Amino acid sequence: MAFLQSAPPRQPLFHAPAVVLWLIGGLAALHLARVTRPGDQPRSLIYEFGLYPLRYSRTFLESHMANPGTVWERAIPFVSYMGLHSDWTHLIVNSFFLLAFGPIVARRFGGALFLLFFAVCGVAGAVTYLALNWASPVPVVGASGAISGLMAAAFRMLPGQAPWAVPGETPLAPLFSRQILTVTALWAAINLLTGLTGVGIGGESGLIAWQAHLGGFIAGLLLSGLFDTLRPRVTGAPVDH
Repeated sequence: MAFLQSAPPRQPLFHAPAVVLWLIGGLAALHLARVTRPGDQPRSLIYEFGLYPLRYSRTFLESHMANPGTVWERAIPFVSYMGLHSDWTHLIVNSFFLLAFGPIVARRFGGALFLLFFAVCGVAGAVTYLALNWASPVPVVGASGAISGLMAAAFRMLPGQAPWAVPGETPLAPLFSRQILTVTALWAAINLLTGLTGVGIGGESGLIAWQAHLGGFIAGLLLSGLFDTLRPRVTGAPVDH
């Protein structure tokens, strides 16, 4: 009888791997923890844990000879800046793009390798920004550089996302394929336009700079192949229905 048949399994609200949802939740928790700090602490945390190029300048070192900071204190902002956002809009926009591109990379790489790839692309974005804005007094925060790396990797993986393909077994799109060259040129143009118009370049708001976007994107393109060789391999063949 129809009413005795088992109900179909419920579909999850989000078809994203848990690691992506946990990452978004972690970024939201960090932002909430920062903005609810009393007094001037929310702003001071941006200068302490954001990427503050002036901190690495000769002028800064000479003026802080007594306490220039430990190597750890000078290294940690290259990672910690990703966990800070200027406001809730900044966080929501980044979370949207993370939810759009993160699942593609997470399904192929697995949780641990996905997080490592995210961090490496973020560091690459920070290094690029620092190299092009040496001694800048503007702190930079946000996960956009890392997410740009996920975007680049996702575009290289998209040919393998067809439902009839064995997940993760289709080769990545070549770096010099028309698809990748077109996406790269478009992303570069968008970010160069951002640099020329001044939209999202930072200031006291702490928005991430366009140079970090490009640095993370290029890192994602170049390193996705290496990370792909490290991922767990998928066994088995597709099943016909």
